[in-house]
Amino acid sequence: MASAQVRRFTFFDKDLLKDPETNQPFSGFQGLGISAATSGRGILIAGDSEGYIHLVDRGLQISAFQGFDYEVTHLVQIQRHNVLVGVGSDEEGIAPQIKAWDFDKVVRDGEPRLMRKVKVTRTKPVPVSVVAASEDLNYVAVGLYDGSVLVYTGMLTRDRLGTSKTPRVVHEGNSPVTGVGFKQVGRDTVLFVTSSSQVMSYFLSRKGHQMELDSLGGELRCSVVSDTADGLVVARAEGIYAYEPEGRGFALGFDGEKKILTCFRNYLVIVGREGARSDASSSVSRINTVTIYDMQNKFIAFAAGFNDVTQVMHEWGSLFVLTGDGKMYQLSEKDFQTKLDMLFRKHLYEIAISLAKTQSTPSAMVEIYKVYAEHLYAKGNYNDAIAQYIKTIGSLEPSYVIRKFLDSQRIHNLTAYLKALHDEELADKHHTTLLLNCYTKLKDQKMLDEFIMTDKHLNFDLETAIKVCRHAGYFTHAVFLAKKFKQHDWYLKIQLEDVRQYQAALDYISTLPFTEAEKNLKAYGKELVNQMPEATTDLLMRLCTGYTVAGAMEGGLPDKARPEEFIHTFVNQIPSLLRFLEHMVTAQPDSAPQVYDTLLELYLQSKVDRSKPDAARQHEIRVMDLLQNPNAKYDNHHAMVLAQVYDFKPGILYLYEKAKQYQQIVQYYMEKDAYSDIIDACKKYGTADRNLWVQALSYFAAKEDDCKAQISEVLAHIDKRNLLPPLMVVDVLARNSNATLAVIKDYITRRLQQEDHAIAEDERKIRQYRQETQQMRQQISDLKTNAKVFQDMKCSCCKMPLEMPAVYFLCGCSYNQRCLVGMDREECIKCADDRKKVLDIVDSQASYADHHEQFFKQLDGAPNRFGVVADYFGKGVFNKITLISGNAPSQSPLPPAQARPNVSLGSRGPMDVDLADVQEVNLGIGAAGKIEVAQRASPATSRRGGGYSPQMQRARPGGYGGGGGGASRGSSGYGGGGGGGYRGYVQ
Repeated sequence: MASAQVRRFTFFDKDLLKDPETNQPFSGFQGLGISAATSGRGILIAGDSEGYIHLVDRGLQISAFQGFDYEVTHLVQIQRHNVLVGVGSDEEGIAPQIKAWDFDKVVRDGEPRLMRKVKVTRTKPVPVSVVAASEDLNYVAVGLYDGSVLVYTGMLTRDRLGTSKTPRVVHEGNSPVTGVGFKQVGRDTVLFVTSSSQVMSYFLSRKGHQMELDSLGGELRCSVVSDTADGLVVARAEGIYAYEPEGRGFALGFDGEKKILTCFRNYLVIVGREGARSDASSSVSRINTVTIYDMQNKFIAFAAGFNDVTQVMHEWGSLFVLTGDGKMYQLSEKDFQTKLDMLFRKHLYEIAISLAKTQSTPSAMVEIYKVYAEHLYAKGNYNDAIAQYIKTIGSLEPSYVIRKFLDSQRIHNLTAYLKALHDEELADKHHTTLLLNCYTKLKDQKMLDEFIMTDKHLNFDLETAIKVCRHAGYFTHAVFLAKKFKQHDWYLKIQLEDVRQYQAALDYISTLPFTEAEKNLKAYGKELVNQMPEATTDLLMRLCTGYTVAGAMEGGLPDKARPEEFIHTFVNQIPSLLRFLEHMVTAQPDSAPQVYDTLLELYLQSKVDRSKPDAARQHEIRVMDLLQNPNAKYDNHHAMVLAQVYDFKPGILYLYEKAKQYQQIVQYYMEKDAYSDIIDACKKYGTADRNLWVQALSYFAAKEDDCKAQISEVLAHIDKRNLLPPLMVVDVLARNSNATLAVIKDYITRRLQQEDHAIAEDERKIRQYRQETQQMRQQISDLKTNAKVFQDMKCSCCKMPLEMPAVYFLCGCSYNQRCLVGMDREECIKCADDRKKVLDIVDSQASYADHHEQFFKQLDGAPNRFGVVADYFGKGVFNKITLISGNAPSQSPLPPAQARPNVSLGSRGPMDVDLADVQEVNLGIGAAGKIEVAQRASPATSRRGGGYSPQMQRARPGGYGGGGGGASRGSSGYGGGGGGGYRGYVQ
């Protein structure tokens, strides 16, 4: 039947369908007169000549319902919806009917609900030849034996309002319609119509749009719509023909009479009879050949003979063939691995690959490619073998393939595989190295250019590629890669170390961002400065004073590098370094100290012809301008070392003076034995450091030369400033053998006279202080031992006569109590300012005890240091003060009386005293209490020894102050130490 060139396989197993319960051949359709069959949605469906529709499930359980009263002629199962469309008759000789059942909705006895029932009406009853329904339920097409095709729109939809019972005649012809089928193409629904004389296509959504695809038609049941063929397939005696909605498709050379044509997956199922048709009574004429043809892989998957095939159905992954004797055969497809094994045994690897693509099994395809490649490799067909190995990239380990082709004779195959590996972006750096080595060994400049010098994206290890190209001498390719992919370090290495293109390297650096430019100049600056000092120095100056990328638009703040980090790059180019540093201190005065230090060193070490005064003068001016520049940030200690190393006298003296190291200046002149310069320096800086004269005296005293004039001048200044005691001066000069007594005679005389005057003045002050001290002690003693008599009868505030109650203070002031309302009654308001001054002085002296730095500062700057220490002793700074609080009574200066007790107020607590028993009230110095005395009738008389009136009832401790602020109110009493006392009031 099929062409001889088409390969044949047995990829299906043929079995007689048996009942799983009885293990006997399935006989459910025997004797029923099956007239139509279909399948889908998990069931096999068959209609018989008596109008019954039989349903067979996977367990071969049969159920049936009465679809038509007379017979069933056609059945169509819609796969997307559980809807069955059938055509049949309820009576013989009447117009056929179209019925649709919804299997999702069941009515009585488990029968599906009848959705629609439409009678096929023409001018006279015409039998139906074929029927088809669209998967979206919008259309039902009916082909008639009179050559017309009726299309019902909306017949199967749920919306009854959209149902049209009046069909549209889309095709009319003279020959019977042998096939109809729907194909969805985008938004268009295409209806294929096959008659015995032509093939047509109609676009139902575009009215009037139709095409004649062929002037030859087909037999009944010999056309089918296939998704694999993307259109209609028609079987004729000479072959198989495919049609698309607007043209023809493929054609297959299958000769022989065709009985049935249907589709199963990607297969065409062709039922025919090979050879010439025999006599009807012959049994041979009833043998039909069932051929399963793989449309994608172009081979016959199965071919076998069956006795009188009447129906072909497919469900549950198998084909079911119903024969005229009621037997059912099941054709089960072999599993994929079994198919591969069959193909591998025959070395049909290309068919296996095509089959694997159809089955969409990538893992199996890789295995097929590998087996096929190894088969070709074993045969020595290395070119085809590597082509198959390339197809395994991504699944098969590359090293497995590479080891097979490492032989130098197969380097072309290895190169092809490695290139494909890079194209798939699955290569590592070792693969890149190997591929580039292959290119270089083959000297294939064209392939190397194609691999590297293209605009395609990077699909290899960049660093490895650069290394290999550089090692192989392909510097152009290496530079191209480095520049394209911004490998700045590699670019500069190759340009500087291999091709020696210094200007290109410098130009490249000037185009880099600031960070990269700075890094690369640090790395390669020394070599660039040695080769191109002027251009490199210019770039460094631009980098350190405000760098912008060459050719870039201006905007934003420029970046700046630290110039001190590039000083080392000029190690062999001192003139360029000098120009660089001078530019930096001019453009950026706030440069780092290292910049100034290096520039100063360059100035000092520059050779000057001393025989030319102008040159030497210019050199000195240049150095001093740098040292005296107020913005210069050189390190003073480092500058001093440089000046001393290069013996630059003006710089040494300036730096000593700047650091206020005046003694070093004098010492410098001493080392040079410059007597006049020593004296001048002492005069100039002596006011800031008086010890310079002492230093000068020691120097001249140690010299054995005749320095009498210098010593006399130094002594005059020492005497004027009183810098040394005479004994120390004598001791210093005693070391000089040339210094005679005549040198210091006038000095000693003046000093002795000054000492005599000072001693006399001190003795006078001592006598004066002793007298004042004795007077103070007498006053204190009087306050402690004698009674204080208050004779002032007028108020010190309002100058009015005193009225009881009155307030008395030990300072002698008296006040009416009303004048002190709202005021501090603890001290005399008139004498408070004087007392406050005394307390401030005491507090100030006490605070000196913690001001150690002030004490030593004053001690260092004083001409008479012993006087400063004595002054601090006199102020009590060095006294150890101990504060004692408690109930310890103070001692009374008066002898105790026998009759009356003494009362001592040395505590802060309140106390009640019967004044009738008090002989004496003793208030200690600085006691924290006060006493208030009350009297009911006559005023008390003040007398020594107490003698208080019986009317005085109560005494309370109160507050006492120092100095003249203590007070006594009331009768009489005794105040304590220098202003301590009590106060009282009398009513």
